[in-house]
Amino acid sequence: MRFGASRLAGEGFRRVFGTIKAIRPDRPIHPAGVALTGVVECLPAGRASGVSWLDTPGTAPVQARLSRAAGLPKALPDVLGLALRVADGAGSFDILFSSTGLSRPGRFLLLPRRKVSGAAFSTLMPYKGTRGPVLLAARTLGSAAPLPSPPEDFRRALRGRTWTLALYHARPWGRWQRFGTLSLGLDPARPDTGLRFDPVLHPLPGAAVYEWTRLLREPAYSRAREPAPPE
Repeated sequence: MRFGASRLAGEGFRRVFGTIKAIRPDRPIHPAGVALTGVVECLPAGRASGVSWLDTPGTAPVQARLSRAAGLPKALPDVLGLALRVADGAGSFDILFSSTGLSRPGRFLLLPRRKVSGAAFSTLMPYKGTRGPVLLAARTLGSAAPLPSPPEDFRRALRGRTWTLALYHARPWGRWQRFGTLSLGLDPARPDTGLRFDPVLHPLPGAAVYEWTRLLREPAYSRAREPAPPE
């Protein structure tokens, strides 16, 4: 059956999320985070990606969340997540980054990290552009004071500062091409955010979702979105 492996894996992820949700009813993974706000700037296109939003210069406001996936004790490294909600006209779209490597094999491997400032992030799964599959990546610019990953420590270290990241796109096995800059600061209104980010429900403009990636992601995302039972 076509996409059978993706369906099977997606169902497996859904069951895992269901088990964790019994312990953490609100957010099965990435339980605690830091609310961020800022702006993303797409630069004049170098090598076109085939995704219209990436290839069109401009700026847009962003809401974001930085979190640790497993919520491990802060002395331990954890997989980091950076979720973005980017304003686009009357609507918005979501991009999810996880801490990975940037090498050709490494961009597909989740890497636990202790510090945010030393981490590289990628989308892991490709978008479907007009020129083929496209991965996105982000990495901290500059050499400012380190940013630790535990939410309370990250919030304290970022206070009064801007976290600036370079944004890249690439073919799954291609070279990274710079396309933009992301600038983020603490959200003055709240320490964390209740936003639920979902790149399947809120897709990147000019890109489609491969069916195999939808089958992998959507069952677990749907399970995570289910409301917590009343106490």
